[in-house]
Amino acid sequence: MATKTFTASDISLASVTLEVADLEAARRFYSSFGVDTYIRLRASETHTTGFRGFTLALTVSRPATVDGFFGAAVEAGATVLKPAARSMWGYSGVVQAPDGTIWKIATSEKKDTGPATREIDAIVLLIGVEDVKATKELYVGQGMTVAKSFGGKYAEFAAGQSGALTLALYKRRALAKDLGVPVDGTGSHRVVLGSTGGAFTDLDGFAWEAAAPPAPAQP
Repeated sequence: MATKTFTASDISLASVTLEVADLEAARRFYSSFGVDTYIRLRASETHTTGFRGFTLALTVSRPATVDGFFGAAVEAGATVLKPAARSMWGYSGVVQAPDGTIWKIATSEKKDTGPATREIDAIVLLIGVEDVKATKELYVGQGMTVAKSFGGKYAEFAAGQSGALTLALYKRRALAKDLGVPVDGTGSHRVVLGSTGGAFTDLDGFAWEAAAPPAPAQP
């Protein structure tokens, strides 16, 4: 069998696996929240305290949809970190899942132009790093393509063929401030990133592994 050679356009974030202590409880939560088809779950007792250094952000079409996802998360057991509210950038709110993962639900719109839906436009895995430029260079060296870059403050990478997941880098301290949590944290990030390339660990300890291919469709 020939070995596939990946090019810059091939390498991307293919999956996000959350490590949780209670697998069944996490499955129930994410099903109720409405994002279970976008993430993977793995049972783990790995130690972690405080801020894990990342957030998953849902981008949706309008404030009413933000409220719908926000309410579903809270009803399923999430803790409110920032109530949904308008800002100069749009409308957003932040919750923390029972397993500890922080989720931001946002839209660039400030007014509703239609009813709420359960549609997600994009999911961004935003990881907080100490040195955005250095981490960006590491990822480019792994074969990823930069889609947006703002000096040493922010970088975003091109999505894969599915387009469901996007990876972005932000300064760790700035990310914690945006989420409304203390910046301190130790131990595992409790997240594993699936790559269409190979396995590696980045400068801030975020682990990447080769993403498992999707299951074949049933006839």
